Amino acid sequence: MSGLELRKASVEDFHLVFPLIKSLWSYNEYEENATKAVFSEIVGGKSTFAVVAERGGEIVGFCHGDFFSTLWMCGKTCYLSGIITKESERGKGIGKKMLNYIEGIAKSAGCRAIILESGIPRTAAHRFYESNGFEKSCYGFEKILS
Repeated sequence: MSGLELRKASVEDFHLVFPLIKSLWSYNEYEENATKAVFSEIVGGKSTFAVVAERGGEIVGFCHGDFFSTLWMCGKTCYLSGIITKESERGKGIGKKMLNYIEGIAKSAGCRAIILESGIPRTAAHRFYESNGFEKSCYGFEKILS
C-alpha cells in the first residue's frame, strides 16, 4: 500500500469526497451545495473529525465522526458516522488503516470507546468491523423528521 497518506480533510477536498459519499449512501438524493455546507461544518467543527486517505493525488477513502460525552459510557465516546473506501480500492487495507488512525484520534481525545452503525444488509461491512475488534452491541433506530 505504498504512497497512502491519511490526513485531516479540508473544505477543498469536498469535490473529491462527494462521489464517495454518494456511492456509500446511494439511497439518498444529495444536493451538492447542501452537502458541501454539512461537510464544511464537520471539517471545521470542534467536536468533529474528518479524515481522507489519499494516494497519488486521488482520494481513495474518507471517514468522519464526532466526540460526545455520555452517561452510559461514563465519559467521552467517539461516534464514527461514516467510513468509505472507493469500491475499486476495497480489500487493500485502506479501511483498516483508517480505523487504526481513528482509534489514535479517539484515544488522544480521551474517548472510552468508538461506536458506529451499519445498515442491516451490509454484511461484508459487518465482517470487516468484527475483524477489526468491533462487537455487535445494540440495535439502532431512527425516526426521520423531515
